[in-house]
Amino acid sequence: MSPGRAAALALGLGALQAFAFAPWSLPALQIACVAGLALLLGRAATPRQGAALGLAFGFGWLAHGVWWLYISMHTHGGMPGALAAAAVAALSAALSLYLAGAMALAVRLRSGRAWRDVPVFAALWLLAELARALIFTGFPWAASGYAHLEGPGAALAPWVGVYGIGAWAAALGALLAAVLRGGARLRHGVAAALLGLAPLALPQDFTRPAGTLRVALLQTAVPQGEKFSPALQPAVLEWLMARLADSPVDLVVAPETALPLLPEDLPPGLWAALSGAFAPGGPAGDKVALIGLPLTRLEADGRLAYTNSVAGFSAALPPATGPLPPGAAEPAAPYRYDKHHLVPFGEFIPPGFRWFVDLMRMPLGDFGRGPVVAPSLPVAGQRIGPNICYEDLFGEELAARYVGTGDAPTVLVNLSNLAWFDGSRALDQHREISRMRSLELQRPMLRATNTGATVALDHRGRLLDALPHGERGVLQVQVEGREGLTPYTRWAGRWGLAPLAGLAGLTVLALGAWRRPRRG
Repeated sequence: MSPGRAAALALGLGALQAFAFAPWSLPALQIACVAGLALLLGRAATPRQGAALGLAFGFGWLAHGVWWLYISMHTHGGMPGALAAAAVAALSAALSLYLAGAMALAVRLRSGRAWRDVPVFAALWLLAELARALIFTGFPWAASGYAHLEGPGAALAPWVGVYGIGAWAAALGALLAAVLRGGARLRHGVAAALLGLAPLALPQDFTRPAGTLRVALLQTAVPQGEKFSPALQPAVLEWLMARLADSPVDLVVAPETALPLLPEDLPPGLWAALSGAFAPGGPAGDKVALIGLPLTRLEADGRLAYTNSVAGFSAALPPATGPLPPGAAEPAAPYRYDKHHLVPFGEFIPPGFRWFVDLMRMPLGDFGRGPVVAPSLPVAGQRIGPNICYEDLFGEELAARYVGTGDAPTVLVNLSNLAWFDGSRALDQHREISRMRSLELQRPMLRATNTGATVALDHRGRLLDALPHGERGVLQVQVEGREGLTPYTRWAGRWGLAPLAGLAGLTVLALGAWRRPRRG
């Protein structure tokens, strides 16, 4: 097969792998696509050909997996369609360079012996995914492990997390390729079967019940094009305020930027009415509310920074203290969470890319960052850990909240606005990302979103209930909080992804030393 045809086939395999993720969720397909890539690598004569295969596979995978970024840039950002498509293609190509480098090394270190080549291939795959997760703040969307929320691979989540699952699947794919290539087929087939079923033998129960919580999750269903419309805002805010007040629960959660304006820019009296409703003796009683909105914050250098935030209201919390930013509405919310992991181009502008942002008609800027480890919000005997939209892609950062702190969350809450992507598969993919965090940390995850996916997940990532995409409504559900730590929480909370990177690097160094091809 010519190198050009091999690269075209790798491109098709990468694009096909995108069907392994939500909403289809086909773990066997993901492994089969990796096996196809491993077979092509076995025919590559040079590291340069291996790099071309990795680049093509990665481009097909990411361009098909995150095409919906086009919607945010073109439909809502006003960028010309051709330029928006080129931007998605450029991003996909740039992120595929990690896999290209990994596959070049896989060819360079190839020995012809499966017991060496399979773990080296899996380790290099892992290093490529970790690079995509960490470099330039990371963009780990559609990491290969997310295809394995069903099946044996899910049992690895509380042990090694989503990237460890991806490495396991890569090893399994490489073993299947060895079976298809012939030679020692029985031995390789048995090894593949054992590796595929091994996760099912691992212990799974690391947390224990910590009481229940009644929750209402609000889905406002405001199209992105109407979110800042002065003519439509009053009706939405009226519905929102009524649901915050009348939901008979312990905790009510409104999505990211449910209040789309700074408190001082809201309709007169609304912020004061909200604060008064949840004040001691107010009509909300003991109920607690979490609401997404932009806020301002005075930095240490005196600079005023905007933040993507969550405000918490509760009669049980003491009033907020400390200096208020100039012009801020009073009283301040008793609880505040500021988003830490910001979205490149959406919430901060990387150096040298101001020209790119200027092509879009979006109210973008550089937001202030909150701390990695933020305090939890106490509610009815539970400790609530908020995170905002994109943040739940970074399980290691959520795990950091469980190390060296006395108020680690028993329940996680994600507030999102995915109206930027107009009901595309991004909504289902984000739901599956939250499922993975539930499996890794063994905590329930509650998702309150603008247009979907508004869902409640238990500590095993199982769906408790959900609202249809795009419909305004209230999801009332009872969840069980959890105490205790998974192995993943313990190591990722202390050291982040460094242990996985170190193990992968040692595997490549140790086994790659025997890279002389087998004779004959």
